[in-house]
Amino acid sequence: MTSPNVELRSVSRYPDAPVLASVWRGGEVESVHRGSWCLMDGAGRVLDGVGPWDQSFFARSSTKALQAIPIFESGAASRFKLSDMEIALAVSSHNAEPCHVTTARGLLDRIGVGEDELGCGPQPPGDPEARAVLISNNVPPGRVHNNCSGKHAGFLALTKHLDAEVASYLDFESASQTLIRDAVADFTGLGPEELGRAIDGCSAPTFRMPLSALGTAFARFTSPEGLAAERRGACERIMTSVQRYPVLLAGRSRRLDTALVEVTGGRLFPKIGAEAVYVVGVHGKDRALAVKVDDGGLRGLHAVVVELLRRFGFLDSAEARALEAYRQNTLRNWDGVEIGRLEVH
Repeated sequence: MTSPNVELRSVSRYPDAPVLASVWRGGEVESVHRGSWCLMDGAGRVLDGVGPWDQSFFARSSTKALQAIPIFESGAASRFKLSDMEIALAVSSHNAEPCHVTTARGLLDRIGVGEDELGCGPQPPGDPEARAVLISNNVPPGRVHNNCSGKHAGFLALTKHLDAEVASYLDFESASQTLIRDAVADFTGLGPEELGRAIDGCSAPTFRMPLSALGTAFARFTSPEGLAAERRGACERIMTSVQRYPVLLAGRSRRLDTALVEVTGGRLFPKIGAEAVYVVGVHGKDRALAVKVDDGGLRGLHAVVVELLRRFGFLDSAEARALEAYRQNTLRNWDGVEIGRLEVH
C-alpha cells in the first residue's frame, strides 16, 4: 500500500475547547473532559453548539456509513447480494464476537478474497469472551478480528466489482478510494480537495473535517429524502440493516452504538470514531449531533453524548434511563461505595 500525502489545514496548535464534563470526588472537581459539539441540519446550519466545532478533526471510523455508499451506487452490493447482516458489518466498528467474524468470513468467501488480503492488521477481539477463547485455544488474533474487518470486506467487494487490483485497494488514489472520498465529500458539503487525509488505525484512509461538516453529513444521511434515488436507497438500506442487526454495528460488551440503536428501535443512527469522535443522526428529522472529546476517552464521550441526546429530546425519559450506565451520573468504587459523580455541562 502506498501512503497518501497528508493534506491538513495548517494550525499553530490544537484548538482551545471548553469543559464539557467534570468528575467530582469529595465535593471537589478531580478531572475534566474538554471538547466540542454541534447540532446540525442537512443544509449545514449550526442549530446549537459549544466549542470550536468549525475546526477540523480526524473523523476516523465515524464516517463508515458514508464510505459504504459506493458499494451500492457501483452495483457491488447487488452483484454480490450483500445481506442485511453484511451491510451492518460493513459500517461497523465491531468487537470480533462470533457473529462479526462469521459474517465477515462469509462475505470474503463469496467475493473470492482470502482473510490474508484484508489490509487491516490483526487485532485482539474487543469482546472479553471472544478474546479469552482465542487465548485458551492458543490461537493468535487474525485480520478478521480487527474491528474494521467488515468495512474492509465491503471495500474489497467494491474493488472486485470495479475489476481493480486488490493489493492496492487502500491506496488513496485507487478506483475504490476515489469513489469513497467523493461520496464523503458530497455528504459533508466539502470539496474533495478540502478533506484532510491520513492513514487510520486499520490502514485505510481517514478524513479530516470540521465537526460541523460531520454533523451535516449525518443529517443528510439519516434524512435522505432530497437525495438522488439511488443514493437515497443506499442510505435507507444501511439504516434498515443496522436497525435489524444492531449487535453487528458494535457488540454486546459495553458498546454505546449498539445500545442506542436497540433502545430507540433504530430511530437514532450512531457511529463512534477513535479518539472520542461521535455522530448521531435522527432518522427522518434532518438533525444530527456531532461530538469530539479532546482527551480521546470514552468516559467523557459516552456521558456527553447520552446527556445531549436527552436534552434535545432525541431520547425520551425511558430510553435515557435505559442508557443510565453510559451517563455515569453516580461513580462508585470497587466495593460499590458511592464516591463521586460525573456532571455534563
